[in-house]
Amino acid sequence: MALMRILAVLLAALSLNCAAAPFSVRLGLEKIVLDTPPGFTDTTDLASPRLQDLAATLTADSNRVLLFALSDSDVRRFTMGDQIEARRYMIAVTPKGLERERVGVEQFAALVSDSLRDLGKPVAPPDLVRFLESQPIGKANLLAELRKEPTTVSILQATRTPPVPGGTFWSSSKPQYLLFTTTLLLVRGRALQLTVFGLYNGPADMDWLTATTRRWVDELLRLNPR
Repeated sequence: MALMRILAVLLAALSLNCAAAPFSVRLGLEKIVLDTPPGFTDTTDLASPRLQDLAATLTADSNRVLLFALSDSDVRRFTMGDQIEARRYMIAVTPKGLERERVGVEQFAALVSDSLRDLGKPVAPPDLVRFLESQPIGKANLLAELRKEPTTVSILQATRTPPVPGGTFWSSSKPQYLLFTTTLLLVRGRALQLTVFGLYNGPADMDWLTATTRRWVDELLRLNPR
């Protein structure tokens, strides 16, 4: 048993090292280069039905998952058969209906309008936890518009997640406060949506989320020059 755990650790370390480099996905005739921020690993190569199911719950059925990343520590836990914490994770998707089409700026603007409609005006509560406690469980509340450009739009939201009795390998038995950013960007004529999730325990978690989102978006734009 000890030998098997050692082998699992070695395999996990190998998978993390292999996943560190950027990789490309083909969308129609275009190749898009993807990467994960430092400290995170794409789990696609693990071919785990449980992780695939989790990724599917984070986006609409009309989207194709291109990348689903967990923290390196969670990937090690999962590889060892332990319960993951899922405190921070991220996903990149593309609309299936536009996957093989070249998207122009006007079409992208229509996609942004359709995706972000009915969000209301941003709120900036002095006490985020108290505010979320006053909101219905599962309601996504718009906190801020982080970026608004013709080809890149990013927003910050927060919600209160319901407890899951008994928990699962990725869920909590206690109510949690979840922050997440959603970024729509036009890359080489293809529409991408990036979402970064992080549990909220204090202002530092919000700072991490917004900074990580900004760095990830900038890095993907650098890897995919026009």
